[in-house]
Amino acid sequence: MQSWLSILLLFGLAVGFGAFTVFISQFLGPRVVTPEKLAPYECGVPPVGDARERQSVKFYLVAMVFLLFDIEVAFLYPWAMALRDLGWTGLVQVVVFLLILLAGFVYIWRKGVLDWGVKGSRDRLAHYRVTDGS
Repeated sequence: MQSWLSILLLFGLAVGFGAFTVFISQFLGPRVVTPEKLAPYECGVPPVGDARERQSVKFYLVAMVFLLFDIEVAFLYPWAMALRDLGWTGLVQVVVFLLILLAGFVYIWRKGVLDWGVKGSRDRLAHYRVTDGS
């Protein structure tokens, strides 16, 4: 029961802090509304053009590879916490896991997914392009 009480206390503190900051901003924030304040903010760059621009396939490939390896590395944390309980069996399993992860990394490296150079990138990405069938 003690662990649930701690979780509820942390949740209550998080909600309370969020509500407090929103409430206090109503009193301390500026009240003058200008067109600059109403304009959408995008990383300090004034918005120009349509928001629905086409992105390069390279962008999506790098994003997927990053997520894949980020999630895979996140699996190492619970293993490290349970290392003493798992013993040699757990060590062998994580070594196999890391070898498979390394093989995937070498594969995408050899395919040129991690190459950020402009030269020849069009040829490398031709393999990943999707055609509309026409």
